Amino acid sequence: MDNQRSACIAIVGRPNVGKSTLLNKLIGEKIAIVSKKPQTTRTRIMGVLTEGEDQLVFLDTPGLLKPRNPLGDYMVRSITAALEEVDACLLVTEAGAPVSKADQELVQRFRRGRLPALLAINKIDLLADKSPLMEQIAAYSRLYDFRAVVPVSARDGSGMDALSDELKALTQPGGWLFDEDTLTDQPERVLAAEFVREKVLRLLDQEIPHGVAAVTEIMRERGELLELHVTLYCEKANHKGILIGKGGAMLKQIGSAARADLERFFGCKVNLQLWVKVKEDWRQRPETLQGLGFSQRDFQL
Repeated sequence: MDNQRSACIAIVGRPNVGKSTLLNKLIGEKIAIVSKKPQTTRTRIMGVLTEGEDQLVFLDTPGLLKPRNPLGDYMVRSITAALEEVDACLLVTEAGAPVSKADQELVQRFRRGRLPALLAINKIDLLADKSPLMEQIAAYSRLYDFRAVVPVSARDGSGMDALSDELKALTQPGGWLFDEDTLTDQPERVLAAEFVREKVLRLLDQEIPHGVAAVTEIMRERGELLELHVTLYCEKANHKGILIGKGGAMLKQIGSAARADLERFFGCKVNLQLWVKVKEDWRQRPETLQGLGFSQRDFQL
């Protein structure tokens, strides 16, 4: 206990810069779903990394955006709540991208809270010419006094060891916040539903995936088999038909892809059953959001 050190760190940034991929890489386990679509992360996700005497508690947040509905309001409130709880922040941006309005707003919040912050410039593997990085680093350094600026690739692991070292430098004495074997605060039922929603995001295009929520209705063990019943909620009847597909083909494809991830994560065979139901305009209705698991309790560490 005397030598144990910890830090609680919010991972923030505009949508689709790779925050969840970065968290998964840091933790060494997939606990946050990822896709190329913005707004993949809807809730605050906690991940814990314990190595030696250091424990890093990460709060992965939705990308900062202008809310257009109660779900968007919920996502922005989750960012605000995270910044009020943490010891430091990790701002994630994309290699070669200019300073965004979202970045500027987040930095203003750092300044108001007098929060130590690190900058991770992600996706450097996609930048063939690395020379713009120096200009980008200079632009962000003028914006805020970051403790460190680390170019990384969450996809191939470049720079991740250096980032981890800089994050550990933020830890303070006083013991750990969680047991050594803690990985996340996400219930297994929530993780299972999110793995299914990830496949919807990856397999379908345009607006339909953003109007889909996934809820695990049944989760039970049957010997060495894990039985999961997950319901996909969409906003319109025609979206239900698209999710199911001709002869159930799309729903089968979603289920097959999700089952592979679920079996890797849980380490056993999974019997996954999927259903699709319509809840009209669920993103616009606060009471429906509560019923689908978007609770104010999510803002508490």
